[in-house]
Amino acid sequence: MRVQNPHAAHRPYDAELRQILNIAAGRAARARLASWPRLAQPTPAWSLPGLAASLGVGAITLKDESRRSDLGSFKLLGAPDALVQLILRRWPEHGWSAADLFAGRHAAALQGLVVITATDGNHGRSLAAAAQSVGVRCVIVLNAHVGPERTDAIAALGAEIVRIAGDYDESVREAARLARANGWQVVSDTSYPGYEQVPQDVMQGYGVIADELLQATPEGSACPFTHVFVQGGVGAFPAAIVSHFWERYGERRPAFVVVEPEQADCLLQSARAGRPSRASGSVESVMAGLACGEASPLAWRFLQPAVDLFVTAGDAQAEKAMRDLADGVGGDIPVVSGESGAAGLAALQDLARDAEWKSRAGLDAQSSVLLISTEGATAPSIYAAIVGRSHEAVAADQDAWLARHASHAGAAGSPDTDAALRFRGATTRI
Repeated sequence: MRVQNPHAAHRPYDAELRQILNIAAGRAARARLASWPRLAQPTPAWSLPGLAASLGVGAITLKDESRRSDLGSFKLLGAPDALVQLILRRWPEHGWSAADLFAGRHAAALQGLVVITATDGNHGRSLAAAAQSVGVRCVIVLNAHVGPERTDAIAALGAEIVRIAGDYDESVREAARLARANGWQVVSDTSYPGYEQVPQDVMQGYGVIADELLQATPEGSACPFTHVFVQGGVGAFPAAIVSHFWERYGERRPAFVVVEPEQADCLLQSARAGRPSRASGSVESVMAGLACGEASPLAWRFLQPAVDLFVTAGDAQAEKAMRDLADGVGGDIPVVSGESGAAGLAALQDLARDAEWKSRAGLDAQSSVLLISTEGATAPSIYAAIVGRSHEAVAADQDAWLARHASHAGAAGSPDTDAALRFRGATTRI
């Protein structure tokens, strides 16, 4: 399904929204996160010319968040910084630093702090990892659809698991209830009435991805991308990416496309209704990280005026996109991309097959498309079943591709090889 957003406009970034999310605050979040050894900054942005040619667009760049950390997801940019911000705001008199908090140097003073969140997997895992580093107690509420691999990965980080029989949205409500009953602190990426500061901090952390992509682009120059495809969820992630590009480029911003599972289309339904709404389907999807039924009201404030097109992708389409990225279309570098990570490509492939919608989206041979692979194989057995081989095997193929192309480059390199190996926005080349 596709819905063109009648409220989207190419105009300067709204001053009111700048008070909530802005580039300066995002760079402060990036600096705080840089003090956490668990994170890698920046992650690679691969050029995929073979895939671009197959879809009839000029260029495709894939930001690879599987390389963010050993946890394999962009979520490490959100909850950890929000946790640090929560602590710094609560005890400003101590003058603690993010580096000392991440190193666990204030664990004794924080022994009474308990944080809680609901998750489909990656967000809870990132909060559990941060809580383990900081030295605070962490409780994670899981819904009925979270499988054993993701559950075990969270528990391995020392978090206490609370399991409910309902879906993700019910787990959000249960986390809020437990927090009220016990005096715990919710660290969620979705907002609800009376709860916006922490989701704002989470979104600001996600914006690090855009800052990395654009850090080498001169101020005042045109955006290097004509189209940006972003996964939906509750809306926190696309709001973070949209806000950064919109603030920087104003009316010259790229076109934004948000993709969701067919069963969990809360943002597309919000676009239809003109207000934050519920999904029309069962919510359950192989794209577990996007299986959300209710849009975040805070995130919707950014998406309604800026996202040009809302689309849905089926599970089978996401699975095909995973295999295409693993195989390296037309000689491209193989990439480990999980079920939610490949959703952006699934949407692009769907649009490219439909001549009318491809034209309506403005996709043509001059288009430069940004995709963000938000996760790697966060459930390894599911990944292997879908792709037909393990994520370790695909990673080995990637290493072999890099070694082969690096050896072809020679001492001075070549334009083609430099483009193929580009880390857009990074200072390092392979």
